[in-house]
This record gives sequence, structure tokens and C-alpha cells, in this order.
Amino acid sequence: MRVVIVTESFPPDVNGVAHCALQTARHLVDRGHHPLVVAPAPAPGTGPDPDAPCPVVRVPSLPLPGYPQVRVALPSRRLAAALVAHRPDVVHLAGPFVLGVRGMAAAARLGIPAVAVYQTDLAGYARIYMGAGEAAAWRRIRSVHAAADRTLAPSSAARNDLEEHGVPRVALWPRGVDTVRFRPDRRDEALRRALAPHGERIVGYVGRLAPEKHVELLAGVCGLPGVRVVVVGDGPSRGQLAEALPGAVFLGRRTGDELARIFASLDLFVHTGPFETFCQTVQEAMASGVPVVAPAAGGPLDLVAHGRTGLLVPPHDADAVREAVRALAAGPARRAAYGAAARASVEGRTWAAVGDQLLDHYDEVLAARRTAVAA
Repeated sequence: MRVVIVTESFPPDVNGVAHCALQTARHLVDRGHHPLVVAPAPAPGTGPDPDAPCPVVRVPSLPLPGYPQVRVALPSRRLAAALVAHRPDVVHLAGPFVLGVRGMAAAARLGIPAVAVYQTDLAGYARIYMGAGEAAAWRRIRSVHAAADRTLAPSSAARNDLEEHGVPRVALWPRGVDTVRFRPDRRDEALRRALAPHGERIVGYVGRLAPEKHVELLAGVCGLPGVRVVVVGDGPSRGQLAEALPGAVFLGRRTGDELARIFASLDLFVHTGPFETFCQTVQEAMASGVPVVAPAAGGPLDLVAHGRTGLLVPPHDADAVREAVRALAAGPARRAAYGAAARASVEGRTWAAVGDQLLDHYDEVLAARRTAVAA
């Protein structure tokens, strides 16, 4: 099968869309298929990811105003030319917003089936960054995804949101996790001593440092006795968070095996963002055998079994976050039980298993298109 993956982000970018697009390309290659990636060009001087498993066509881009880590594709003929040259059986649109919209239009003109992967809560972001605009964001989401042969939602909450807002042909497609890289035996006692020299319980957050993540909700956790907060990631909110989280250790952006070592060395993982359509870092923490505290909203509802693999708390509730951390920090046996159950719960969610589910979606879309043409 020949596939063009049109993605709003791709490595060296570090985010959920980029990671999922990379894993999709790798799986297609592993299964003997022929993918091509079309993505915005990274910032000057960074260069494309050297580990890309297939050819990557880069489209000129500019940084998003106020958020330079995000690149927005400019109009270019390269996208349509790439589709024509690659002759795909299906076009995979990863988080379509700007480049993906153009990819959808090009696929329609060429008569190529399109599968759109919903990955970003644009309506929630509109509320955070604009103070309004949710209705307009949903109109855009609906218009983009209605043109796809199938929209794939990463969680039950995301699927329900899409269906409630009139998006047709929605199916569930979760995300995989690298259970070889992220595993409990990566725990590093030397790292733990460096991060918490007085034997504190280590509570970690991993992700973008941006307003929509609400990492400031960890301020109360910083005041708990015997607890050290460790923050991994970067973004526009880093300066404010350094002031809001006294005593926290900021490690910056970490990836690969180094990130896996940090995950496994935590006693507890906390995610604070209420707008996650999936939340890959929660799943990576669970694969690392670490119990999770997360908002009872969006993707974590599918991932965290409350009272078994972690605790779900009301979104935006700093007191609830602090009390959940206090309870788990004080209970080593409970943490151990939750961590073991967390690891067991994700062992079947490998990228290979999830990638095969994606291939099934492709096959069903292609079969439906053939049936429609024959009729």
C-alpha cells in the first residue's frame, strides 16, 4: 500500500502529533508498505530528523506568533506535487489544521481516499488563547473532518465530542506506547539521589510548558513536605512556572532513553492539562510502572483506572491535585500496587498492535470507496 502522511508536525518537533506521525511511518515501513511524509519545515538550523524511516517532503513554514516552537506551513505546490508523484492509495492526515486542510483538498481533487486523525482539542485551545472562539473552532473542525472518508479519534471522550458536534464517520483509534523503551527497570537510583538528595518522593510532570497545560496547578504540591516536583519539557510558560513552582527542578526537554530513565525514576506522575484528546505522557508513565494523577477529562478517562492504576481528579482543581499527591506520596504499598497495575494495563498497547488497527481502518476505507464507485 502506498500512503502519504500529511502532518502538521514531524520530528525534530517534540509533541503528540509529530510522535504519532513518526510511529505511523515506521509501522508502515515495517509492514512492507510505502509511506511518504509531507510536513512543515523545521526552524532554520535544526534540520530533519535523521531517523525518519521514509522520504520526507518539507513545506516552507513560519513560526506561530507567540509560540515559536510551533511551525505553520505556508502555501506551496510541494504538497500536491508530492501526492501526484507518490500515487498513494490513501492519504493520512495527522491533526489536520493548516497543511492537512490543503492535503484534504488535494486528495479530493485527485480522487484519493483520506483518513483524518483528530489529535488536538482546538476548541479548548481557542478558549485558552483567545478567551472565546470555541464555536468557530468546532465549525472548522467539522468542515475539515466531514470531508474525510473516516475520522479517527484517539479516545472515547474525543469520539463523543466529535459526534456531538456533527462530525460524521468517526471511529476509535488509540495511540501506542513503546513498552520496550518505557519500562520499570529503567529506574535509576543515582538519578533519584541527584533529583531528591534528601530522599523526597519525586513527583513528575512531562510535557509542553504552555498555558493550556495548567502546570501551575502543581504549586500546592511543591509545598508538601517530603515531596520534590520535577518538570520535564519546555515552552512559552517556562519563565512563569519557574516562579510559580518554588523548589521544583526544571530539566528542560528530554527525549529517548534519557526520558525513559526519568519516567521510571519517578514515584508519581501528575498530568494537569484538561484538554488532552489522548495524553501520551500518561501512557508512558504507566508503561514505566508509575502511578498517575490526572484530570477526569479527555484522554485520561480511557487510560487511568481510578483507584487501580492512579487517581482521577476534577479538572482545574489545585486542591484535589495536592490531596491526591499527598495520599499517594504517603502510601508506598499503594503506589507499588498502582504502578504494577498501570504497567500491566498498557502491555498490549504497543505501536505494532495499534499500527495494525490503523491498517484495518485503511482497508475498510478503501473497500468502502470501491463499493461506492462500483455502485
